[in-house]
Amino acid sequence: MTAGASPGRLLLRPGHEPARRETDLLRHLPESVSPPAIPANALLMPPPVNAHDHGYGIRTLDFGNIDDALEVWIPGLRLRPRTDPYLEALVAFSRLALTGVGATMHCHNSLNIDRLVEEAGAVMRAARDVGIRLALSCPLLDHDPWAYDGGPQRLRPLLAPADWEELSASIPKYAAPSVQIAAADAVGAANTSPLIDVQYGPIGPQWCSNALLESIAEASAATGRRIHMHLLESPRQRQWLDRRFPQGVVRYLDDIGFLSPRLAVAHGVQLRTDELELLAARGVQLVSNPSANLRLRSGVAPIADMSVHGPAFAFGLDGTGFDDDQDLWRELRLAHLLHGGQDLMRAFTAKQVFDAAIHVGAKILNAPVNEDLVLVDYGALIADSLTDDLDEAEVLLARMTAAHAKGLYVGGQEVMRDGKLTRIDCEGARAELLQQARADLPRLTRERQRVTKLAAATRAYYSGW
Repeated sequence: MTAGASPGRLLLRPGHEPARRETDLLRHLPESVSPPAIPANALLMPPPVNAHDHGYGIRTLDFGNIDDALEVWIPGLRLRPRTDPYLEALVAFSRLALTGVGATMHCHNSLNIDRLVEEAGAVMRAARDVGIRLALSCPLLDHDPWAYDGGPQRLRPLLAPADWEELSASIPKYAAPSVQIAAADAVGAANTSPLIDVQYGPIGPQWCSNALLESIAEASAATGRRIHMHLLESPRQRQWLDRRFPQGVVRYLDDIGFLSPRLAVAHGVQLRTDELELLAARGVQLVSNPSANLRLRSGVAPIADMSVHGPAFAFGLDGTGFDDDQDLWRELRLAHLLHGGQDLMRAFTAKQVFDAAIHVGAKILNAPVNEDLVLVDYGALIADSLTDDLDEAEVLLARMTAAHAKGLYVGGQEVMRDGKLTRIDCEGARAELLQQARADLPRLTRERQRVTKLAAATRAYYSGW
């Protein structure tokens, strides 16, 4: 690789038109960036947006939570080590930036409303330090922890009395809806970065009371703040919400004014065609998470129906990815293959994939489109190619991985150069985070026994559904 003028390709509308051949890609980089080394036959394009994630610096498998059915897997989140929220987010965001992703939706994991403002401040500082765009979804919930249709008491008959006595001490207590919404608004008021957007984050209708959902709808309408929520991820959620809302949960949400262009819902695996049409009519966006839904046995989202009936959709990693590596490029490939159909003509095109990943993803994050760029070693993707006229979008969906991302430019600043972050020591941060996590192992070892019992009771409870 050599610095200086370098020919390459500019792909501003992947799937819509071929890349434009450029004699010098450097002129398209931000003026503040010193000339990097450009791979031969490089490609510049808008980076995809990770439109739903949880910011795991220590990933779930690493803290001992093996993939399982969603409801049985959730108790394993108790094994998440106690670490510095700033460091956790710094490592998670660094991992994404190294893959060429410059914007992410972070659904914050803390359920302690008293710590939300402080922790959210740490997360926002981490995003600023890495240099990526961030949408921060502030968690809001107050209903049915541990088990749908009744909460922890549903599991009590399935646990030994001594185990229930021990576990019940950790049943969460929730603040009033007004207190929770005020905390989210305080996070928003503290944000001064144009690269960050703060949103309301009801965890999901199964974990929110009607009063909380209605309060969020009112607050969003009054403030214009966006909402980001999980919706109908697993078959058990479909069963329970159909019982709780006989008119249908999507219809209920519409009745209370919850559905609007300010809302994005994640997963939507169990959505029906009439519900897709209603979401589309209200301008709601959906985020599909193919790997996470397969790994947690929730199923495959009806993307083919969405292509016909709506709503607009994007893609997110949900803290996992196909190889547990937070590689959004591979996630796009998986979606492209899963939803291509069986007909002579592909049902889900490269244009639809990249429009979802770039344009709809940006809308969900309240971010601009085409202000950021990722530099791809496209020459490596076609090193053995006998022709030079293939559609670049098709090549990217067939072969692109995080390793081929060589530069990232966000908001006019260089975030990653030649596969290394320019602003922080990500390996040093990762080492420090692991040290903190390992220091928590004595507590986690004890907690693991409780998680095993809680997960077994959870499996037994839902086995009768």
